[in-house]
Amino acid sequence: MYRALAGVLARPSGRARACVLVVLLAVPGVAILELVREQTGTPGFFVGLGLALLPVPPLMAAFRWSARAAPGPWRQSLFCFGWGACTAALIAILANSFATQWIAAATADPTDADQLGSVAIAPVVEESAKAAALVLVLVLRRRRLAGPADGFVLAGFTATGFAFTENILYLGNAFDEDLSSGAGVLDSLTAATFFVRVVLSPFAHPLFTVLTGLGLGAGLLRSRRSARFGLPLLGLASAIALHALWNSSSEFGEYGFYVVYGCVMVPAFGLLLWLTVRTRRRLLRAVAAELAVYAAAGWLGRAEVPALASMPARSLARALARRTGGRAAGRTVARYQADAAALALLRHRARRGGPVGEPDFAQRERELLGEMWLRRATAAPALARAAVMEELLPPWFDPVPAAGRATLTAVPAPRRADERRSAADVGR
Repeated sequence: MYRALAGVLARPSGRARACVLVVLLAVPGVAILELVREQTGTPGFFVGLGLALLPVPPLMAAFRWSARAAPGPWRQSLFCFGWGACTAALIAILANSFATQWIAAATADPTDADQLGSVAIAPVVEESAKAAALVLVLVLRRRRLAGPADGFVLAGFTATGFAFTENILYLGNAFDEDLSSGAGVLDSLTAATFFVRVVLSPFAHPLFTVLTGLGLGAGLLRSRRSARFGLPLLGLASAIALHALWNSSSEFGEYGFYVVYGCVMVPAFGLLLWLTVRTRRRLLRAVAAELAVYAAAGWLGRAEVPALASMPARSLARALARRTGGRAAGRTVARYQADAAALALLRHRARRGGPVGEPDFAQRERELLGEMWLRRATAAPALARAAVMEELLPPWFDPVPAAGRATLTAVPAPRRADERRSAADVGR
């Protein structure tokens, strides 16, 4: 099904696909903003908007930090944020309202309808709506996904966008009630809502949806059909279950919220942090191991591999390039680093999954090697010097030997590309 859908969506030009994606976000975005403004009132909407913005930059920075070992394009992450904030939020509000009204009409008990909708309906609707963004990225940009790490980041951005819109609604409604009751600032419902949703649990929605992203990313690395479909479904089911537990915490007595928060949410958040750091380290080890093959084939210099496998060295290389060549040189080195990491993880997935996992491995490999070659004259010296300055190589090592300088400046790129492609094939 995914392949058939991908074939249909791949036929239009890039501009046509971009227009379709903009419509998918713009129309729901306008609708959700107007819907939230109607429910909260104009003053409440702007107060909620300002307060809901506060946790967004830290969350986005945290998820981008986790992806620095193999960074994906910003446009992809921003699309997921927009989907969560606009499309998924609109779907959730409409579906949850319809389901609650239907349950209330069937049971003639609005209170039970709200509770049942919060525990049984909302988690399924909201997590499925957020997961749709990940499936869409998988269909349109599967070649850009490296595995669980990418699923983690994209799910985090989607959930951050969803929580942003939901916080506007909750905070705006709270402010509207405070205006009606004339409550003080410290005793206001707005302050209490802000403390619970922004201070105490800003990671709640990202934590739920990240389980779906990890399952989807893990499924990309499996060659068996059962695992490729089963792991994403398992991740989605885990996200729904944890979301339902969180929503039902108030039903467990006076201290139910604190029990669920302290015994489930905080340990789960700690486990997620540990998994993020561990995954990042594993990615860097995979980058070092796989790029060593291309270095042996002549595509990379000896000093580049340890530099590309070290985040401090990467940062230093970009700084050195900016110092000598300006911002354009720094962007060139950053793109070279991203392509090198993508190349390493592409080979890593192909070795684990074989032709079934990466049917277009050879084509994608040639594209990445070609992109790297175009930028190597700027990136290689900066990476080599960074490796020496970070003590990843002996201090007597010459970052750019004379032979290397002559090669970079005198050898025509197409000829060397042909020679080194065959060497890389042998290394494979």
